[in-house]
Amino acid sequence: MNKQELLSDYRRQEEKMCLSQVLDKIEFSKTREKIESTDFLDMYQISIVENFLRKIKFQNYCLYGGHSEAERKILIVFPEKYNMNMVEKNYTKIVKAIRIKLPEDDIGKFNHRNYLGGIVKLGINREKVGDILVFDNGADIIVKNETAEILKTELQTLTRFQNATMEIIEITDIRKQEIKIEEIKIIVPSLRLDNIVSDLAKTSRTKAVQIIDSERVFINGQCETKQSKSVKVQDIITIRGKGRFVIKEISGTTRSGRPVLVVEKYV
Repeated sequence: MNKQELLSDYRRQEEKMCLSQVLDKIEFSKTREKIESTDFLDMYQISIVENFLRKIKFQNYCLYGGHSEAERKILIVFPEKYNMNMVEKNYTKIVKAIRIKLPEDDIGKFNHRNYLGGIVKLGINREKVGDILVFDNGADIIVKNETAEILKTELQTLTRFQNATMEIIEITDIRKQEIKIEEIKIIVPSLRLDNIVSDLAKTSRTKAVQIIDSERVFINGQCETKQSKSVKVQDIITIRGKGRFVIKEISGTTRSGRPVLVVEKYV
């Protein structure tokens, strides 16, 4: 496997680094005949990695984030002698969760930003942590097994969590996060992606184009940089930093012919 040749089409250094690590995991899995896994990948990295693996025709892999709606996932690669049932039995050895239980006085006070901010303050790299599932009385933070004990110990040093209780739990015991959805209506000039991003992100068309160009927009989990891309009903649009949206229906048009879209916004 010629790594330089396989990565020659990629110009961005972060893409090359990510895919180089993927190739290393594939090589380790093959030579050691064991399961290997990466750190957590964000949606953009997942899109790049999946396209790359299709390109090199590598099939012995899966993506796992601890729950069905996970945005951040690890890549798991495995030898040919393994099947998916065997791989799935190893999930609990690879991924754990840290459960934070808040004291009564802090219930309802912390959001996703508070938990992530604490992790960043500790100097822990974001790729070491998966999704953070937030509840009124605390959070379940998904992590790789080898990171769990260290992160748990470090989180307990933060003032904001000094009265909280923490424990490492099995990934199968995480709580299901309640999905809150708000239905909104938007009126757009057309179903072009830049028009829809502008409205959903509540920003100008120029700024929306910048958001798309900076690879922060995903349609059905795939990074989309084409401004004129036509959006369809049932498409799931994720704008990093702005949220996730589902185009539910076109409910009509205005007198000037502009489409009226019904959108579900995850809040």
